[in-house]
Amino acid sequence: MFSILCLFPIFSIHAESEVFATRGLFVSMIQDPQALSSRDGVSELINFSKKARIKTLFVQIYRANQAWFSSQVGDSSRYEAALKEIGEDPFQLLIKEAHKQGIEVHAWLNLLSLAQNKNAPMLQKYGSEILTKNLKDKKTLEDYKIDSQYFLEPGDPRVGEELSNLVGEILEAYPDLDGIQFDYIRYPDKDPHYGFTKMNVERFKKATGIQIIEEKSAVWQNWKRAQVTELLELLIKKTKSIRPDLKVSTTGCMSYSRAYHEAFQDWPGWVNSGLIDFVTIMSYKRDPAEFQKQIEDARSRVSDFGKVNIGIGAYELLNLSQDFTKQSELCEQARGGDCVIFHYGNLLESTALKRAVYSGH
Repeated sequence: MFSILCLFPIFSIHAESEVFATRGLFVSMIQDPQALSSRDGVSELINFSKKARIKTLFVQIYRANQAWFSSQVGDSSRYEAALKEIGEDPFQLLIKEAHKQGIEVHAWLNLLSLAQNKNAPMLQKYGSEILTKNLKDKKTLEDYKIDSQYFLEPGDPRVGEELSNLVGEILEAYPDLDGIQFDYIRYPDKDPHYGFTKMNVERFKKATGIQIIEEKSAVWQNWKRAQVTELLELLIKKTKSIRPDLKVSTTGCMSYSRAYHEAFQDWPGWVNSGLIDFVTIMSYKRDPAEFQKQIEDARSRVSDFGKVNIGIGAYELLNLSQDFTKQSELCEQARGGDCVIFHYGNLLESTALKRAVYSGH
């Protein structure tokens, strides 16, 4: 997740008994070719997962307002092309084949980032006023970019309605889905002075009675944090109304300070309150020592560390297989939730990483 996304374990906790920690794998829409684009791609992913002892696949079926399913909210053009190529719904095919192997499938959704998609249907429908902004002048659409991305404003009810409808589309279409993971459920954390859309500011003033907003005021910052949490609550309410049994999770920015004070994302609060079933922390560091610090930081924030999946950023470790192996060991030894790797496409790029995943060494 440029900021984003979280991963998997590779080693046995007790080598003599061959007991392995459970593993997860992110399957990204950005890899080429995308796993859902052909029947062979689906088969290869399932075979890879079997060899790598993957328990859970987090499959990116929504990113940048593009949908790998039939959608009125997102652009479904790539889904429609794959549907024509395969002859059946590619995500449904993946769920069916994964279940035959005892593998869970969770829908992974990048929610508040439109990436660089100027043609996003939501932008075409509402215009730039649904994009979060700072106080600098905005003369063109390009001026709204943050870290090379367009970000939706979490405090805009229209955004909440569109994303809630999107969740409904997915859950109605895939009744066999095992879980749903909400990613990019946050404000931008790069130069975090955002939230100044007309609608968000008007709602803040009406709710608080404060007419002059000071960026560093606790009231304003708590308001932004509340907008993120309330959006998540809305999406979970929609989820539970259709699938009360479904596992619900989010990704979590790391460090905690970055998440809470810059991205206005209180993922420890979500875990500790029971709002979500688990979080996958984006502990994407090259240095194993820094990776360990991220794990211990997360452990100190929650009452049940078993609800914290630990992410391993393979994209950072393509030429550092020894560090990948070390992080995998640290992840397993942490005794948290699953170890989840980001992402499948990166493993296909690196023979050394793929070998490590297969062998457990």
